[in-house]
Amino acid sequence: MKLRKVTAASAVVLALALSATACGSNDKKDEGSSGGGGKIKVGIKFDQPGLGLKQPDGSFSGFDVDVATYVAKELGYKSDQIEWVETKSADRENALARGDVKFIVATYSINDERKQKVDFAGPYLLAHQDLLVKSDSDISQGTDLNGKKLCSVTGSTSAQNVQKSIAPKANLKENAGYSECIAGLQSGAVDAVTTDDSILAGFASQDKYKGQFKLAGLKLSNENYGIGVKKGDTATVDKINSALEKMVSDGSWDTAVKKNLGPANYKNEPAPKIGNIVK
Repeated sequence: MKLRKVTAASAVVLALALSATACGSNDKKDEGSSGGGGKIKVGIKFDQPGLGLKQPDGSFSGFDVDVATYVAKELGYKSDQIEWVETKSADRENALARGDVKFIVATYSINDERKQKVDFAGPYLLAHQDLLVKSDSDISQGTDLNGKKLCSVTGSTSAQNVQKSIAPKANLKENAGYSECIAGLQSGAVDAVTTDDSILAGFASQDKYKGQFKLAGLKLSNENYGIGVKKGDTATVDKINSALEKMVSDGSWDTAVKKNLGPANYKNEPAPKIGNIVK
């Protein structure tokens, strides 16, 4: 009889323990499924100073990083819950389609071809193709590049646009990356570098280059940067647009632009109308 009482008591203890374990497991699962305890993967560039740059200590900085951090916060995620994923230009659409990231903030210009493959929130910045020159340069318009050395990255359409329609006698030098072009501009090996003004401003804003370069301010094209989202995920697009509207209205957008791109005398356009997806 005594043995039976002990056995029954043990059974009750065991049942309570199993119940507590089950509840604990469910609580943990629920926490991980929300911003409160889960992670969010966000695509950015790792090699664009002022926009998306991975620092030697493993941290990340830049305007795109600040925008992405603000958006993630509005979606319910703290900064330490963000997992940054490098998304190079050629792989952005695939990264979204595979579900590698929730959204991408990486100088991602909106155009009709890309809109067939992904959805965009934003735009959050209007950039323009421009020239970066030395601070004492007399280059002030596109035609001044005739006979001068112009640098851009291999395969870039920016330099080709200049050669074809603005300065056909410009001597084009192509490098693997913009870092090499900027170093060439500093040394005098080239006279100008061309790509989006935001990218140029980011490179020029680095401490080692501050005060050495200036943007020509030519506005050779319109580049509306959007936040890429998996095709069909309209709910996330709407949430991101709401976050961007708040970022603009509370002044955080202006602060981020000036902090990351201002040192190169970057004269940014006003924040574009959120939700106005244009080519």
